[in-house]
Amino acid sequence: MTDIISLASYSEDQWLPAGGGDELKSAIDGSVIATMPATANVSIMLNHARKVGGPALRAMTFQQRGKMLRALADALSARKEELYRLSFLTGATRGDNAFDIDGGIGTLFVYASKAKALPDAHVMTEGSREAISRGNFAGQHILAPLTGVAVHINAYNFPVWGMLEKLAPTLLAGMPIIVKPGHVGCYLTEAAFRIMIESGALPAGAVQLLLGNTGDLLDQLDGQDSVAFTGSAATAQKLKANPNIIANTVRFAAEQDSLNTSILGNDTTADSPEFALFIKEVVREMTQKAGQKCTAIRRAMVPANLLDAAQDAIVTRLSKTTVGDPRDEASRMGALAGLTQRSDVIANVKLLSKEASIVTGGEPLALGGALDGGAFYAPTLLRCENPYAAETVHAVEAFGPVSTIMPYQDIDDAVALANAGQGSLVMSLFSHDPAVVAAMVSGSSIFHGRMMIVDRDSAADATGHGAALPHLQHGGPGRAGGGAELGGILGMMPYLQRTALQAAPATLDILKGL
Repeated sequence: MTDIISLASYSEDQWLPAGGGDELKSAIDGSVIATMPATANVSIMLNHARKVGGPALRAMTFQQRGKMLRALADALSARKEELYRLSFLTGATRGDNAFDIDGGIGTLFVYASKAKALPDAHVMTEGSREAISRGNFAGQHILAPLTGVAVHINAYNFPVWGMLEKLAPTLLAGMPIIVKPGHVGCYLTEAAFRIMIESGALPAGAVQLLLGNTGDLLDQLDGQDSVAFTGSAATAQKLKANPNIIANTVRFAAEQDSLNTSILGNDTTADSPEFALFIKEVVREMTQKAGQKCTAIRRAMVPANLLDAAQDAIVTRLSKTTVGDPRDEASRMGALAGLTQRSDVIANVKLLSKEASIVTGGEPLALGGALDGGAFYAPTLLRCENPYAAETVHAVEAFGPVSTIMPYQDIDDAVALANAGQGSLVMSLFSHDPAVVAAMVSGSSIFHGRMMIVDRDSAADATGHGAALPHLQHGGPGRAGGGAELGGILGMMPYLQRTALQAAPATLDILKGL
């Protein structure tokens, strides 16, 4: 039996009293893993970040902050096996753990590397100098860190990566952070956070950890603060509508529900390499992290003449997926994050089944013994015969191992169906025809934050539909929230103020060294 962990928030550079609150349960067998702490004083946390953390980080140059990120990445790498052992209890397999834990650490490494190209200064220039008069006068944009607090409200599905992918660009920009992880699985976030604190790489006040409710935190923010949220559209809308957020124009970025799409080009046949690659990708995105990825494929679109063949191929591949205890190396898919999350999936599959028939799965799994208390759910494929008349399949996300396959007639139809999701984080296309690729990109790119195009020549090097890379933007328009994270240096922008300077060129030369 695993010892019960008493969790604690981290405020003013010290751990607060631990435990005593709600119980957190294992996704595998329902046993109690941890207890939540009492709610922390958010006013104290905000004041400490502003008065201590902010000045300490802004005293460092961009390159110094990059070295700090490298030290954090090294510390986490050295102890990642500790995190792996805890992560199993979230329902994640070892492969899932690599996606979450190694992916998060990798993001720190990438941003540490990006810092080497930044100035060894406290302010950086952006773009080229502009001549704005015929005389001794010019213009230059500069970027400087905000003097407020970055509030990171994270989802439950990636306890480590979800924290680190926001933390890396924020610390590099020079803003202190209050990390608010999702309730489920936050014991893993707390463990990773402890490793970073114990590394000694962070200055006082740079990061704080808030477990539990945010209380009136958003009511105390101002125009120098920034909020990054990942979660449901309903929660995002509620937070964005906070009167104080609106009144003080607090920067707010949301990454939310996304009906991501993968499309098999109509230049393919059942014997084409792209057909096999498409099937493999759909199944991987259904089963990795038990489908609990914001980038997972929710809608799989194929030419009408290949609908039956694609369905059969997906079902055959899914039948070889062993669902079981994630600690068992034979298991290829673990559990959902908890019973509440499984209930949500059950309810949403029921909604989807009003417009689409269940081909395989569609039910909880009882695996016997202690595992009967776990949140296991069968990989589920639905089939929508008439996606043009459907609404729910383009609007409801079952956040689990669930995808809906649907036919299209021609490329114009494929574009229309892809865009029917009203904005997603990612779309993938499997095609070997340049004309098909060009039509899809020109017709659909504005509805998707990222597009991955794969064919037989690029497949061996493709990074995957569901992989949000630190080098590229992660976010999407419309239903996906309209926010943008990562993207290399672009990921720092929510935490920097752009100011246009107008002065004599000689004066601008002096200011470059700030």
